[in-house]
Amino acid sequence: MERATGLALLSVVVAATVLGLKFLAYALTGSVALYSDALESIINVAAALAALIALHVASRPADANHPYGHTKAEYFSAVAEGVLVVLAALAIVREAAPGLLHARAVEAPLLGLLVNIGASAINAAWAGVLLRQGRALRSPALLADGRHILTDVMTSVGVVVGVVLAQATGLAWLDPALALLVAGNILWSGWGLMRESVGGLMDAGVDAATDARIRQTMSEHAEGALEMHDLRTRHAGRMTFVEFHLVVPGEMTVQEAHAICDRLEEALRSEMPGASVTIHVEPQDKAKHHGVLVL
Repeated sequence: MERATGLALLSVVVAATVLGLKFLAYALTGSVALYSDALESIINVAAALAALIALHVASRPADANHPYGHTKAEYFSAVAEGVLVVLAALAIVREAAPGLLHARAVEAPLLGLLVNIGASAINAAWAGVLLRQGRALRSPALLADGRHILTDVMTSVGVVVGVVLAQATGLAWLDPALALLVAGNILWSGWGLMRESVGGLMDAGVDAATDARIRQTMSEHAEGALEMHDLRTRHAGRMTFVEFHLVVPGEMTVQEAHAICDRLEEALRSEMPGASVTIHVEPQDKAKHHGVLVL
């Protein structure tokens, strides 16, 4: 967790640096599209701060009021980031819409574009770091921040292309028009972030591939049992909770059944580090003859 928090802190520094560079690019050019790109970078700073706070809360151990821990705090930062993204898109629309009627040519575009490209290169490199580390640490907050920054990079590429076209063709309206397209892309990104994070807050189950891995692992390491049914899963930040019923022969001792449970828990945690596994043992007459059969 300390590693994730350190990355979030560094993300704040990177976001603030990129913000300064993008506003410098806007000041040099007067481009509405570059202004819209700079506005999105404000959201990057806010999102990085939200991720830092969420990771700090998520690192707290379980207590009497939160017996399952605080890992879901990461989802709140991702939802907050989605809301901020939507607000940024609305601010861009407000700035760009009048420009369609009163478009003006950008000034000294080359230097401003070079500054913006440099800022985007920093963003692209940092997005790669966050996505790799977010997957390795199974951190929703870092992944959300990385995906948002990657969207910002793609937006910046589109902005640069649009400003170059506006300058080359003399069609000044291309600049605010592109800013509106940027706003649409940002709205889509914000919706995606909120939808995924709300799924985590609503205890959505694991994806189909992970579910298949869980069932295969259960089937391969339950020797001595008869079947497993009523499998339920959910994510809470980097934690994965797995619950199921284990059917064993009626004459099996508690010690033997417990040994099977220990073996299953160890195998599942090896497959998914940090998983919390709950097993309800049942006698043979409770078998449902469906679910996961023992290989």
